[in-house]
Amino acid sequence: MSPYIYSIQLNLMPYFIYQISHSAGAVVRNLTKVASYEGYRDAKFEIRNLRASASKAEGPELKMVFAESELLAEELLQEKREAPVLMEWEK
Repeated sequence: MSPYIYSIQLNLMPYFIYQISHSAGAVVRNLTKVASYEGYRDAKFEIRNLRASASKAEGPELKMVFAESELLAEELLQEKREAPVLMEWEK
């Protein structure tokens, strides 16, 4: 294995799981880091278990984000995203 390929494999980005709670009238979301995982399968398994154990009546939602760092993950979760425009055949 070449040293270049080996160095790329060591620099894997982690998956972060966050609990997001919305405050009435707040511009910024309240984020609480639940866990972080190096592999997608482990993160997917954990978030499925957390969503299954959480009741629907609770306010906070759970999100999984793939980012280089915890700071970047929180920035991505704070972004305001526009709703996609649906075409006529998608309605």
